[in-house]
Amino acid sequence: MEKKRLLLAEDDELLASLLNYRLEKSGYQVIMSYNGKEVKDQLVKEMPDLIISDIMMPYFSGLELIDYVRNELNSKTPIIIISSAGNEENVLNAFDLGANDFISKPVSPAELIVRVERELAKT
Repeated sequence: MEKKRLLLAEDDELLASLLNYRLEKSGYQVIMSYNGKEVKDQLVKEMPDLIISDIMMPYFSGLELIDYVRNELNSKTPIIIISSAGNEENVLNAFDLGANDFISKPVSPAELIVRVERELAKT
């Protein structure tokens, strides 16, 4: 069976490395992006099976990313937002724009894996 491809957009390189390690260990192919520009460039090349994105990133926020994927690319690719800015306004904005899930930081890698599996099972 072909590995599911996940795009991980996280500007904190230490957290990105930790999540990348755990996701790959769980059998996923992870495409890393450390800022919004890299995310946009990657999405133009190839749409992953699922997107995991921080809200606050340089050049292109996670909220702008949701809007871009849903409205510009017209994609229903599942999007999980992770953020330390887990205030109610950000959470509601993310869901209004079309996010599938929202996890507040600090992120438990085990919880992230469960949520990724749940979203991929729906597709």
